[in-house]
Amino acid sequence: MRAPCSPPGGAPSPCTPRTGWRSSKASYRLPALADIAVLRFDTRGTTSRHGTSEGEFGDGEAERYDVAAAIEFTEFEDLPEPWLVGWSFGTELALKWGHDPTVQGAILLSPPLHRATDADLDAWAEFGRPLVALVPEYDDYLRPDEARKRFARVPHAEVIGVPNARHLWVGEPYVRIVLNEIVKRVAPQAYPLPTEWDGPYEKDTLL
Repeated sequence: MRAPCSPPGGAPSPCTPRTGWRSSKASYRLPALADIAVLRFDTRGTTSRHGTSEGEFGDGEAERYDVAAAIEFTEFEDLPEPWLVGWSFGTELALKWGHDPTVQGAILLSPPLHRATDADLDAWAEFGRPLVALVPEYDDYLRPDEARKRFARVPHAEVIGVPNARHLWVGEPYVRIVLNEIVKRVAPQAYPLPTEWDGPYEKDTLL
């Protein structure tokens, strides 16, 4: 977890898929630039350059306990009530298992709506918390027009099509779009994020 020096204004909990999005960008930039605490976690059986998480991949079912543990951690650490931020597989976990009373909303990046079903969307509609889906124009699994049809089951859902973006959100312009959309909801007083930083910095290195 990375937290700002001052009391955080929000606490996104990124649910990462089995191969990571550039969530390190969020975990470094948002605390420094927007006073947002970021809890970044991998689900069971995830392999990255840092190693492999304990447990085995549960096809989105057993991972409910990983999501619950992350939410519980934010309560234990006395952080503000969290937003869930997921990419790809992580969006499915947010939709399926994010209906916790402390959760303020969810921001979905490249949602495939593969394991998350219409029943999960109906459950989120009943849950009533904000739901924002950022959908790349050239996504490999679900593109904006189809996403709008699928998410219509959640009347308050906001589907944002992002021109020229692809599933992995590679490139600094797309990273900025994602981070600014997060900040716009979680800490609107910090929107838009500055594009320069002259303070201290750390490199994301493998220890």
